[in-house]
Amino acid sequence: MAHADNVVTVKNVTADPSALGLFGLAIVTLVASSQKLGWTEGVAFVLPWAIFLGAFAQLLACILDFKKNNVFGATAFGGYAFFWFAVGMSWMIKLGIFGETAAGSADVRQLGVAFIGYLIFTLFMTVGSMETHKVLFIIFILIDVLFLGLALSAFGIAEHFTHRLAAWAELLIAVMAFYGSAASVLNLHFGQVLLPVGKPFGIFKKQF
Repeated sequence: MAHADNVVTVKNVTADPSALGLFGLAIVTLVASSQKLGWTEGVAFVLPWAIFLGAFAQLLACILDFKKNNVFGATAFGGYAFFWFAVGMSWMIKLGIFGETAAGSADVRQLGVAFIGYLIFTLFMTVGSMETHKVLFIIFILIDVLFLGLALSAFGIAEHFTHRLAAWAELLIAVMAFYGSAASVLNLHFGQVLLPVGKPFGIFKKQF
């Protein structure tokens, strides 16, 4: 007796979360860079934007990208979401929220080690971004510069220059992320290219 195999196809209609993730990145880097550049003071009012836009918005984009089987997007948004969670907690420690003992024992060089780790992460993600689009590639290049500057500054290496380098890189990340977010929303919404993002480099060809 023959048995027919029933095949059920499920269509994933989850929307592309890139616009939300890039918007979160844009806002948090804009606010954080204003403090690094000396336009604003302190991190107390940077903290909410780091937690909600830098962390939660990108974490949501990460989860939605996993649903779309977009490993690159999910890893990028997830990795940077947890970065901002950690940075937010580091600022809380510095502000004395966890007590004077924790604030007094903080060693900024440990942040420098974390920045080196994130530089390594961003470098291989930069390679991956070459096959997305050029706006995203530029954003990753700027994030590379940001983490390099932050790491060197944390270890006191040419501190003034590397801090300023990180600050300007962060501001440019905000500008490019705003553009990338706008392009993701408007191009899809209107069904045409209103804001070009550049084609992939086409260097790497998928084999599986």
